Amino acid sequence: MKKYSYIGVAFIILIFGIYAIPKIVNKFKTPTLVKIGEVPNFEFSNQDGELISNSFYKDKVWVVEFFFTTCPTICPKMNANMVKIQNKFYGNLDFGLASFSINPKHDTPEILKAYAKAHGATLKNWHFLTGDQEVIYQLANTGFTLFAGQNSEAEGGFEHSGMFALIDKEGNIRSRLDDLGNPIAFYDGLDPKGVKMIIEDIAVLLKE
Repeated sequence: MKKYSYIGVAFIILIFGIYAIPKIVNKFKTPTLVKIGEVPNFEFSNQDGELISNSFYKDKVWVVEFFFTTCPTICPKMNANMVKIQNKFYGNLDFGLASFSINPKHDTPEILKAYAKAHGATLKNWHFLTGDQEVIYQLANTGFTLFAGQNSEAEGGFEHSGMFALIDKEGNIRSRLDDLGNPIAFYDGLDPKGVKMIIEDIAVLLKE
């Protein structure tokens, strides 16, 4: 009887192993990052009054968000998560961040500089950008397909996406695939899971 019991236990262990091993392997598998678009040309003023274009980020891996300094809802959390990303890759000259204001009439370079300092933005390659409102909206809605717009009924008077875009060294918008093999396109800047994923994928792109 004991012999058959041992055989049964061994069989169960074998079956468990067959199903468990692929899951363990997939857990540590490097994500496949696909190209979902290209960043169009842009040029805006940063928090120091310097003109920054997309060419500044050539040969860098970078993350993009759209926000505004007087945002009373999701922006503080988004920027707290951007600081986490900043700190993870601090000192890496091949990494950068870009925060585009969707309320540029208010968000002057001086205001952006004070905001950056107050929120812990110390990375040299993190630019808070302002300029013509319509051009910024076109960049957000068409260039990145990340929604941004005015809404008098919304808190703060504006609405925008809480997602982050990940850009490779050649200026391509990249993303990992979901469990069904479809691009997730962007990373949730409000969800710790989304922040964890983008940190993992930044590390992948830095090695390319």
